[in-house]
This record gives sequence, C-alpha cells and structure tokens, in this order.
Amino acid sequence: MALLQDRIVLVNGGSQGVGAGIVRAALGAGATVLFTGRRVELGEKLAEDTGAHFMRADLADPAQARDSVVRTVSAHGRIDCLVNAAGLTSRGSLLDTTPELFDRHMAINLRAPFFAMQAAVTDMKARRAPGTIVNIGSNCARGGPPHLAPYSAAKAGLAGLTRNAAHAHRWDRIRINGLDIGWTDTEGEDATQRAFHGAGADWRARAAAAQPMGKLGQVDEIAEFVVFLLSDRSGVVTGSVIDWDQNVFGGQD
Repeated sequence: MALLQDRIVLVNGGSQGVGAGIVRAALGAGATVLFTGRRVELGEKLAEDTGAHFMRADLADPAQARDSVVRTVSAHGRIDCLVNAAGLTSRGSLLDTTPELFDRHMAINLRAPFFAMQAAVTDMKARRAPGTIVNIGSNCARGGPPHLAPYSAAKAGLAGLTRNAAHAHRWDRIRINGLDIGWTDTEGEDATQRAFHGAGADWRARAAAAQPMGKLGQVDEIAEFVVFLLSDRSGVVTGSVIDWDQNVFGGQD
C-alpha cells in the first residue's frame, strides 16, 4: 500500500542530503511532493529527476519559510504533510561563535521550522483537516560536541518546539513528531568533514568502522522512517522526538 497516496507533501530543505531522500521516498509512497532549497541548480536537477516540484527559498527569511506553505496551498488547495529538513551545521564553540553565526543557526534551524509550521497548521485548522509534520533534528539536541554550540542550542529548541506544538494541536488531529538523527552519510557531511576536519577520501570507511553497527546513518533508511511518521501507519503518535541513532543516550560503558 502506498503510505502517502494522494497526500500533498512539502519538504523544506529538500534539494540535497536527507531532505532529498525524503522527497524521493514520499514520491515513492504516492504523494505529490513540493520541496524548497537555496541552490537552484541542485533543486532543478532533483525536480527533473523525480517529478517533484522545486521552489527556491532562503529559509533564513521567515517570510520565505511561511511562503513555502502558502505557495503549496495555492498550487494544490491544501497541505497535508510538512517536513522541516533544512539545517545549518557551520562550526562554532561557546567561545568563538559570533552573534552573526548564532543568529543564522537560529534562523535556519529553529525559526524557519517555527513559521513553516505556523502556516501549515493554520491551513489544516482552517479546513478542519488532520495533518502530519516531521521535524528533522539532531542528537546534538542532547548536548553535542563543543564545536557545535549554536547548532546544539537551535536543535534543542526545535525538540522543545516539536513537543509544544504537538501538545497544542493534538485535538486538531494534527500530529507533530521529531527525528533526532545521528551521524549520517550525506554529500553535505562529506563537504563538512573535508572543510572543517581535514578528512581524506577514506573518512567514510574509517567513521563507519568506529560505529556500533559498522556504518553511518543512511539517507534512504531515514527517509523511509519519515514517510512512516507522516503516514496513518504511525497511528496516534504525536509529540515524540525519536533518537534515530546507534548510540544510547544515558548508557555508560
């Protein structure tokens, strides 16, 4: 059974990485999919390859985050599912993060999901229709490494926002969940490892060998889990922020 048959799905931050994987998985599950991204070339290529509809948006601008939903509703009459997958992972510690870097993390990793959710829930409530939202977070919400201080703060905020909004709108039959993902093998992570950590061509193999399951997180596995959370098959689950990781937080050796 196609889990998202006839659903209208918007994936913000869907032009590459985990977001692009979710675009492909949602299409495969029968949805009509729209997605946003800043890089036109990447977005247009994915749209050409998949048949999804690309909308350029700089989600650091809250008006454009809201407008992504407005444009979806304008084109299709409604929005059924929203995924907030955009993320900024630029490095910064407590001591060297500038106010500008801090603000950019908050704008993309927290403010954009807030205002996209605001617009989506407004449409769902106006139609008295159920809907689902999934926010892609990070295990850094639990603390994170020293070089990801503003990122960790923003993702912790997103986890709290997910629970707050889910509680507020459960009687509207709008289910809102989060997925706090761990270290994942994406094009963006490859660029980050090379740019910030001097990683060589073998970094993936070395990183995988050091993980309990012998591999990094895989985009297609995450994407399929997101489709499940968006679909009716996840039942009444709402307000859950799930650790999608191979490390057990709180466990000690």
